Amino acid sequence: MDELELISKAKDGNKSALNTLLKDNLNILKGYVVKMVGDPHLAQDIVQDALLKAVLNINKFEPKAKFSTWLIKISTNVYRDYLRKNKVFQYIDENFADRGKQVEDVVIANYEYKEIMKIILKLPYEKRAVFILKHYYGYNYEEISEIVNCPLGTVRSRLHYAVKYIIKEIEKKEII
Repeated sequence: MDELELISKAKDGNKSALNTLLKDNLNILKGYVVKMVGDPHLAQDIVQDALLKAVLNINKFEPKAKFSTWLIKISTNVYRDYLRKNKVFQYIDENFADRGKQVEDVVIANYEYKEIMKIILKLPYEKRAVFILKHYYGYNYEEISEIVNCPLGTVRSRLHYAVKYIIKEIEKKEII
């Protein structure tokens, strides 16, 4: 069954179809939120809130874009609300292992990854969202514009300044 059929059945009250939609898109949503938030525990809360809002509002979904795009838009709004309420900033401390490399390579790669994530997480929320959606998930400008609710030119401007800032910080810290 394709996504449009699942959406139609979910809107008609088919819980199995809704569950399939959510399960099929959960990894994309989790990955996006962890990158945006930088804290796995907070990310889990935001994902849960976003999924709850998606379940409660499934009848409002218009399949002009992919279901995953809608979930990302919801999670972006949930995170924006969280930032407004809490005014908190944290950075990611994610461990990853690549068993195919030497230990030294893994340590260096892990250090570089953490340093780059620190830089990304220093970006203002609006620029960070645009950067992650474009460079981690491959959304085009129009899709990003719809997700973050801003004009196309603003998306391009935010992305330009985000990339410029990241490059400047990488060069300044001599990370790569």
